[in-house]
Amino acid sequence: MPRASSGLAADTIKVFACTALCVLVAETIGNVSVPLGGSYKVVLLPLLWALLLGAVWGLAANRLPAPVRIAKRHQTLAALLLQPALMLFIGKLGLMVGGNLPKIFDAGWALVFQEFGHFFGTMIFGLPVALLLGIKREAIGATFSVGREPSLAIIGEKYGMDSPEGRGVLAEYMTGTIFGAIFISIFAGFIAGLGLFDPRALAMGAGVGSGSLMAAASGAIAALQTPEIAKDVVTFAAASNLVTTTIGTYFTLFLSLPFTVWAYGVLEPILGRFGRAASPAAEPAAAAAKTAAAAPQEAAPAAKLSPATILTVWIIAGLMALIGNTITYKIIPDAAVFAGLAILLGTVIVGYGAYVATRKVVPAVVWVSLVAMALTYPGTPYAAEITALTGKLNFMALATPLLAFAGLSIAKDVPAFRKLGWRIVVVSLMANAGTFLGATLIAQFFMH
Repeated sequence: MPRASSGLAADTIKVFACTALCVLVAETIGNVSVPLGGSYKVVLLPLLWALLLGAVWGLAANRLPAPVRIAKRHQTLAALLLQPALMLFIGKLGLMVGGNLPKIFDAGWALVFQEFGHFFGTMIFGLPVALLLGIKREAIGATFSVGREPSLAIIGEKYGMDSPEGRGVLAEYMTGTIFGAIFISIFAGFIAGLGLFDPRALAMGAGVGSGSLMAAASGAIAALQTPEIAKDVVTFAAASNLVTTTIGTYFTLFLSLPFTVWAYGVLEPILGRFGRAASPAAEPAAAAAKTAAAAPQEAAPAAKLSPATILTVWIIAGLMALIGNTITYKIIPDAAVFAGLAILLGTVIVGYGAYVATRKVVPAVVWVSLVAMALTYPGTPYAAEITALTGKLNFMALATPLLAFAGLSIAKDVPAFRKLGWRIVVVSLMANAGTFLGATLIAQFFMH
């Protein structure tokens, strides 16, 4: 047993070291502007380089010597470490949102109704394309949502992960992990460059319910704005992402999924005949039900890590963020910066503690967000001082370690991903584009 614990500790240290190296190289590369003709451009951020570096490192595992090889166990561990690391990013967003809640409330119905664009945009844009490409019931799983962890759980419980719907949602999940941040960054940057939408509407469109995708999209949009408007972009994106995250599970379960199943039944006889069937034969309903009933419910990844490991992840991820804070955003790590980091860590600890104390009924992301927003809400004692100190930590610098963890974890899923084919990738990207565009269009309508 001690030997096993020692091996796990060594693997954890190795993953931390590899992640830090990816962050260092990515932040050294920095922001890269790619002109698209005329005044249009797309800004590729350090978080994208971190994702790509981690992915290439993992995919090259068999060609590398053992000391620098990212084996499958390291890739699995990186995926586990990503979950608690995300809390640090959520805490930072909450601290930013709290001080701007009055401004967010002024957005009124735009922030409320744009959520319908997030949850129905995936189906409206993705399902017809899937049927035209000959995809059958996999299209339901791939287009009823952006396919994050709650969506996997919903489909797994209802249909089973071995069902066509299960294969579809898994494809959407892996596409989002492998290509999602890169795609949404380029796509959001391109749409923002057209100058057709209010930056705040674009920001709300970026809040798709995934921290990494939101960071990539909002970062690309903010990079094209003035510094003052860029702050609004980040604020509204974080607020939209919080709303999407908190109500998303119930919305997808009771509205999005039933509507997508209904739309599939209506559209498949019409559009399906134009595409050559790309799906394996569907399981009989009884077999699917049996699979769903027998499927074990996997615990949340963070629950598999000890409290000491989770705390270590928060500290190490925070220190990694200082790399980008220093190199890319030119903020020298002085006493104020470390004080801001300490406040952020304390916020996450208190929020996560409330999550555990309430028997994990309400998601940890909600508790961490609520604690963070309460600290910086106007009228809270020392809110201005807390805002000033935590403001020295750039939220994009905190996102880069997350994408590095994600990149290191990707290679383990590639074999399963290849079996699903290129069609499902196209559909998944259309769904991601749909959730962004759908929410942006509705937000734009209510803001003007």
